[in-house]
Amino acid sequence: MSIALTGATGALGSLTVKALLQRGTSASDIVAVVRDDGRAQPLKDLGVSVRVAAYGEVPALTEALDGVDRLLLVSGPESGERVALHGSVIAAAGQAGVGFLAYTSAPHADSTQLLVAPDHAATEKLIHASGLAFSILRNNWYHENYLPHLKSAAATGKLPSSAGAGRVASAARADYAEAAAIVLAGGDHDGRTYELSGDVAWTFSELAATMGDVLGRPIEYVPLDRAAHTAALTAAGLDARLIQFVTQLESNIAAGALADATNHLAGLIGRPTTPLAEGLGR
Repeated sequence: MSIALTGATGALGSLTVKALLQRGTSASDIVAVVRDDGRAQPLKDLGVSVRVAAYGEVPALTEALDGVDRLLLVSGPESGERVALHGSVIAAAGQAGVGFLAYTSAPHADSTQLLVAPDHAATEKLIHASGLAFSILRNNWYHENYLPHLKSAAATGKLPSSAGAGRVASAARADYAEAAAIVLAGGDHDGRTYELSGDVAWTFSELAATMGDVLGRPIEYVPLDRAAHTAALTAAGLDARLIQFVTQLESNIAAGALADATNHLAGLIGRPTTPLAEGLGR
């Protein structure tokens, strides 16, 4: 059985390749679809087949997916173009005769106000309409998303946030990668939508305490309203678009968009999800 991944040189894709190998999939059965062959040498060193095709290039993608049985479509980062780019992979998968497609989506993509959700919800609709067998992997946030916050807290002793009492049910990126590898390897996953998250939904006050444990010194949680947070990020020199993203995301968190801690991820991987402190480096 041939298993392919798009975005295979990225953080999630490369971890999924490793998880497949660790779980017994032969390297010769794994196809890494990459945009930049120059970044793929670590995958080649593992014995994985590397094929070059970028999102948006349907003929190249169709050729790259020739003979593939099961495919992981790792969502692309290009906001505004993401749906069309994802659609090119879905179309190519259909043309190449791929038997099953899994897609990394966002939490409750079809019903949430989360700012990144619309592209994911639209992609899910394309998958449902494609006729392909599929599974939707709705990944909550990664612990690793907060490593920049940890670095800043180490320098300042503070964790400012406008997320209020909102909670985040994050898990380690490797946990999500392991779940993807399990779904790709086969089993009763067709037509299923998994709401994948960590076992614990934490507040930013709890995040600050965990950062203090990791760093070995207290970190002060500084609650801000959105206007004050915007002003602080502006003073720190952040780009206006990034400030808009961060403050809107934290408004979403305050409203509960990332708070749903389910047992879907732990159930797939057969163990508790990685604790936040471990994900931040302890």
